[in-house]
Amino acid sequence: MSMQDSAALNARYGIPEHLSFKDAPGGLVVAEVSNAHATASIAVQGAHLMSWAPKDALPVIWLSKDAKLAPGKSIRGGVPICWPWFGPHATEAKFPGHGFARTVPWDVVDTQKLGNGATRLVFRIVHSDATRAQWPHPSELEIHMVVGPTLEIDLVTRNTSSAAITVGDALHTYFEVGDVRQAKVHGLDGCPYIDKVDGGARKQQSGSVTIAGEVDRIYLNSTADCIIDDPVLKRRIRIAKQGSASSVVWNPWIEKAEKMGDLGKDGYLHMLCVESTNADTDVASIAPGGEHHLWVRYSVEALS
Repeated sequence: MSMQDSAALNARYGIPEHLSFKDAPGGLVVAEVSNAHATASIAVQGAHLMSWAPKDALPVIWLSKDAKLAPGKSIRGGVPICWPWFGPHATEAKFPGHGFARTVPWDVVDTQKLGNGATRLVFRIVHSDATRAQWPHPSELEIHMVVGPTLEIDLVTRNTSSAAITVGDALHTYFEVGDVRQAKVHGLDGCPYIDKVDGGARKQQSGSVTIAGEVDRIYLNSTADCIIDDPVLKRRIRIAKQGSASSVVWNPWIEKAEKMGDLGKDGYLHMLCVESTNADTDVASIAPGGEHHLWVRYSVEALS
């Protein structure tokens, strides 16, 4: 179904007083969820979740106030999908960093109101001559989202070809924090990491991760929950995952944020990316007919 047709999407997939599709500025269509547990918004282009907030609570997912919504452009903030590679393409420098999934059309394929009052949405990527030129391997990509008291996201890659494929991917999630300088990330103690700010030097994490400058790190052997302690907003964000043995922690800090142009004034102080990934050596090899799930669950706890 056309991503541009909000009326047709509402007729087929809308759920009265629960889920509706609306035309957003810039020509994109956005799914708006409001149920007993939470609110959320998802751009159909890129199947890009832009916001999620439990009822009567502050937003958990950060979206830049200067985010641009435009066809073919990535949205600054939310949960961009990196696929089918993470970082620069291995051989083609002109191919987009982190792949094309976040900037191409997706189809809505299912919506449901679940028995507990949560909302389930399923999107499937639309392949084209342009995407096949960059990724010639027959495959399907879906994302399943459950918007409730927690947010669950399952990124599913199916190999429909006759040969094995290797995929890198990520849920490049921007979390909202009160002041990134006071936040701490737990769950990575002892993990080796690649420090991209320091020329790709190999290091090892000791204790919790704190942010006092630009941070861009790929943590390996990372399977435990990551937890963002936020003393300013008095909460803890828990990131549980499966199908991923690497995590990325990223904040561009002042200089890079200014050059980006869409992060907003002082935006870097209020966002922290903790990404569940298949990155660097942690890639997913998928046999013919097989599938890979990158699954996460985000939840919020009071900071005691």
